[in-house]
Amino acid sequence: MNAPLLFQNAKAAPAGAATDPAGGETPTIPYYRPIGSECALFERAFRLRLPLLLKGPTGCGKTRFVAHMAARLGLPLDTVACHDDLSAADLTGRFLLKGGETVWTDGPLTRAVRRGGIAYLDEIVEVRKDVTVVLHPLTDDRRLLPLERTGETLAAPDDFMLVVSYNPGYQNLLKSLKPSTRQRFLSIAFDYPPPTAEAEIVAAEAGLDLDRCRRLVALGGRLRALKGQDLEEGCSTRLLVYCAMLVRDGARLEDAIEAALIEPLSDDEDVKQGLRDLVVAVFG
Repeated sequence: MNAPLLFQNAKAAPAGAATDPAGGETPTIPYYRPIGSECALFERAFRLRLPLLLKGPTGCGKTRFVAHMAARLGLPLDTVACHDDLSAADLTGRFLLKGGETVWTDGPLTRAVRRGGIAYLDEIVEVRKDVTVVLHPLTDDRRLLPLERTGETLAAPDDFMLVVSYNPGYQNLLKSLKPSTRQRFLSIAFDYPPPTAEAEIVAAEAGLDLDRCRRLVALGGRLRALKGQDLEEGCSTRLLVYCAMLVRDGARLEDAIEAALIEPLSDDEDVKQGLRDLVVAVFG
């Protein structure tokens, strides 16, 4: 299922959106443009208390999708950017010295389980193995979070949801989800949006006219075709938005493309020159 994003914020409030307790008005919800049934599937997963795995390339809209759905459902959102030094204690919590006393401090996962809401772990494959062990009791019908250091076992409330994501393009033998972990989650595959939709997305976010955004998206498609050859990763929708924003702000097209679509993709001078030649072929 392809699921692009539209970064623009919108005041329209879908059914089920939260209201601001102070003013009683519906808060701004990050606008998201669904391509398939991903929004309905997310809502069903939340209603059935099932964990969800999102997989797709960098900058295609996974994180924005979660932010949109959290706001749409009126749920608080705790986002954790995973990395290889992230430990189970970073998620669950630890004892800290405060005012001469040792005080337990909840981590973001524990906080979300106590309070309810969405705990979103971005790039889950980057974490150490002890983290996935902590997640397992939360991803089956027990929905429990054992805290060994405090002796507590927290039962997740009905309005808690665990969402994780990763980029399959970065997987290798040392960094991949075990089948025993993958099969604990529902899964949605994301990809970059079709060109027509992507051009509209870039135009809406950057405020640049649609014709120039179409040409940038065409260039993005050509750059993505180089993935696995000269490039490790293709050009993301996010980078296309950055490029369009620079152009809208008055930057020369050549400078905007260099800063947003060439330098971020490679450090190799020969590869970058090849990309510049490709730009000339697209834009003339």
